[in-house]
Amino acid sequence: MKTIQFSRRIELIKPSQTLAITDKAKKMKQQGLDVVSFGAGEPDFDTPEFIKEAAITALKKGMTKYSPSSGIAELKKAIILKLDKDNHLKYTPEEIIISNGAKHSLFNAFQVLLNEGDEVIIPSPFWLSYPEMVRLAGGEPVFIDTKESARFKVTAKELESKITPKTKVIVINSPSNPTGIIYDKAELEEIAQIAVKHQLFVISDEIYEKLIYDGKKHASIAALNPQIKELSLTVNGMSKAYSMTGWRLGYLAGPKEIVDKMDNLQSHSTSNPNTFAQYGAVDAIAKGEEEISKMCKVFEKRRNLMAQELSKISKLSYCMPDGAFYFFVNISKTGMTSGVFAEKLLEKNLVAVVPGDVFGSDQHIRLSFATSDENIKKGLSRIGEFLK
Repeated sequence: MKTIQFSRRIELIKPSQTLAITDKAKKMKQQGLDVVSFGAGEPDFDTPEFIKEAAITALKKGMTKYSPSSGIAELKKAIILKLDKDNHLKYTPEEIIISNGAKHSLFNAFQVLLNEGDEVIIPSPFWLSYPEMVRLAGGEPVFIDTKESARFKVTAKELESKITPKTKVIVINSPSNPTGIIYDKAELEEIAQIAVKHQLFVISDEIYEKLIYDGKKHASIAALNPQIKELSLTVNGMSKAYSMTGWRLGYLAGPKEIVDKMDNLQSHSTSNPNTFAQYGAVDAIAKGEEEISKMCKVFEKRRNLMAQELSKISKLSYCMPDGAFYFFVNISKTGMTSGVFAEKLLEKNLVAVVPGDVFGSDQHIRLSFATSDENIKKGLSRIGEFLK
């Protein structure tokens, strides 16, 4: 067979370790092994019935054809009302695009904004797909190593030090995957001042905004003032808060000029998001708060349980997450790299975790508490035995 010469850009992309770990754990379970997996990046709850019913009704009504490439008017209206109510942000339908997941919205935004060599500042630890998306768009990811003592938050001084004439975008993820930290309004105001001063776009990934604990509040950077709103692209979706990961629906709100270009790209790549799923999402946004509240309470209880069990293991330490459903656990006292730790733990004690190196820190592992109390206790007990 002829040797295939792949494109240079695709050769730059690393496989997703979170999906790889989850797939390996599933295969081991299928072999009859009692694997406890902390790799999941999705809620373990089913999609609420009323959301399914709305999609089924749409199916039965024949809503199975193409929709506008940027999404149906009904869902845009629901998103606009949600952004106004929850985030104090006012947008028009022309400033909203619905995509095949928040990941797709992010991908399209980088494709539209970046030219070869443009730099994107990404605080580290980071969600592992950000740098890959930037590279695919021809850009250069520029990382800021945040300090655990500062709860993994980037400071204004650190941000300013990384800005060059090539800098075009700053990425903010609050609540964060993998650390679970959130930026409060005052911290976002400092970031906004720098973005406005240097006229940099801010891509704000807010996919976990509904999963916040201890009574803390989410803040959207675009809502701070008109100047930062003009530079902000707010990304969200249905996957986490509504437990709709497989439905693949996300959205972006931002300047019309950018949304128009994203719509053009989307029309030539994926066409429209799933039509009948969009009708399910309309009901999710309109009626989902009660279900979200129930799920959030369960996640907060699990977070507290995982913290309690982690505290029993002397070689591990952590920052208490404010939101999302992850612990980013420091394993530096074990003397192992995150990859070795994850591989040995899965082989010897049948516990799946995600190595931290893919998130920018080889001294950490990521544990998801999107699993049962029983699994949390059993899995952490096994990690304790592993480290003995």
